[in-house]
Amino acid sequence: MKKFIYTSVIVALSLTSCSEDYLDRVPLDAIVDETFWENEDQLILAVNAIYGNIKAKNTVDFENIGDNTLWPSTTAYLQIGSGNFNHDLATLNNEWRNMYAGIRQCNNFLENYEQAFVAVPERREILAAEVRVIRAYLYSYLSELFGDVPLVTTVLDIDELYGGRDPKEQVVEFVLTELQEAADILPAEIPSGNDLGRIRKGAALGLKARVALYNGFYDVAEVASQEVMNLGLYELYSNGDPSTSYNDLFTYSGRQARGNNRETMIARLHLEEINRHNLSREIQVPDQNARFNPTKSLVDSYLCIDGLPIDRSPLYSEESYEAIFENRDPRMSQTILAPGSPWGGRFDGNPDNDDPSVYTAPKFRSDRRGSVTVTGYYFTKYVEPSTVHQVTQDVNDIHVLRYAEVLLTYAEAKLELGSLTQSDLDISINLLRERVGMRPMVISELQANQLDLREEIRRERRVELALEGQRYFDIKRWRQGDLLAEDTKGVRRDLVLAQDEVANVQVDSDGYVVALTNRRFEDPKNYLWPVPLVQLERNPVLGQNPGW
Repeated sequence: MKKFIYTSVIVALSLTSCSEDYLDRVPLDAIVDETFWENEDQLILAVNAIYGNIKAKNTVDFENIGDNTLWPSTTAYLQIGSGNFNHDLATLNNEWRNMYAGIRQCNNFLENYEQAFVAVPERREILAAEVRVIRAYLYSYLSELFGDVPLVTTVLDIDELYGGRDPKEQVVEFVLTELQEAADILPAEIPSGNDLGRIRKGAALGLKARVALYNGFYDVAEVASQEVMNLGLYELYSNGDPSTSYNDLFTYSGRQARGNNRETMIARLHLEEINRHNLSREIQVPDQNARFNPTKSLVDSYLCIDGLPIDRSPLYSEESYEAIFENRDPRMSQTILAPGSPWGGRFDGNPDNDDPSVYTAPKFRSDRRGSVTVTGYYFTKYVEPSTVHQVTQDVNDIHVLRYAEVLLTYAEAKLELGSLTQSDLDISINLLRERVGMRPMVISELQANQLDLREEIRRERRVELALEGQRYFDIKRWRQGDLLAEDTKGVRRDLVLAQDEVANVQVDSDGYVVALTNRRFEDPKNYLWPVPLVQLERNPVLGQNPGW
């Protein structure tokens, strides 16, 4: 024992005498800045990790805050969408914390990447540009949700953590500048092979167009979207069949890994046995309530095939549940599950349906023998039927930015600038309609039918991007918050086949199912989320948004 102690002391003393920096050595069991930023492989590993900050299924979950769909159980999304929440809601802090954690990763990369040896220096700058786009993407979410937020572009020391918020206008200006500068560096070609899923010039410009549109910079949005269109690289996905092409894009058939999708510009990719999600099952969960329930508001927004709204078209009929789906914009049945369609929800609301793989009628009773809806409708968009019966086995791409959105942005920006022409519609919105075989939008026809052009362009954005996380932000930027205060409704109760299942379901004066009531929206309070309580407790100088 004495020998051991003696030896230990000698070793310790000798180490101390040999180096005064003994206590300053880098750890041997962790990755640290002092030893990491050395070569291209390390840069790629760091950037790959940063890509994990792009929202995955959470992109779709955001749809539950708007008026397109309803998550029936008491979730944070339901609370936020209905206006019944406060600044102590955990989801608020989770979003704030997670996005700033991602921003810190980006800042750390950008402070250190130039140390690495890369045989081709341009490759190093391309990786940095990808990181700058992701950082801008995170700031775009923060500014839209919270308004003024701290604009942090360096890795902060402990004494720098507690500053105030910067004006939203400054953050947005930073985002637009970053996206343009990144676009100037990034290669244009659509990535493939080992680069599959990486951000390229068109993605940076497309995101710039979105941020500019959200913030009313219509001239910037027009130019950015036009630049994407002029690249000549992107096109709308099609399998050659207008009746299935749109829906196919959101199944395994449209995965970028298949090499036939030149529409998706930013996506969260998923791989077997590595990173899977549960979206298909949540949409048509076969033994519980469907997590995403299409609303009457969304269903009613689809035009009839003559180009007229349902309250103006002689083709619309509500004499039966099946009739609701007839003579409608083909995107409706490729988004909302129509009777006679294949599905994974098993036993439906028709006791005479002996084929559980085919949907015929909505099911309202929860008996663990089939997917239950609270509105009378189900989604088929984003459903890969092969994974509905499996828990967290979905590797479907989550589409974050599509070329379709760029075309919609171009049309809306031109409209708001007062320069929209029929030719503009023909190279934007009418390409979306052509894909599904829908009647084109013609300005003179809209005028003849006394339809408002702005309303129809907004309608087009809603139906094309349904279930893609855009609706809530569109409602806010159009200052239509009152829509979020309306009751969430569903199908007319007398159209439900299983009447015993809806006998006690609440309905409005016209007989439509009321799936959620007591919603509210205060202007201007609810146009911004409150600064999370946790963040205010840590840093009171942040201040709070109006009304909170």
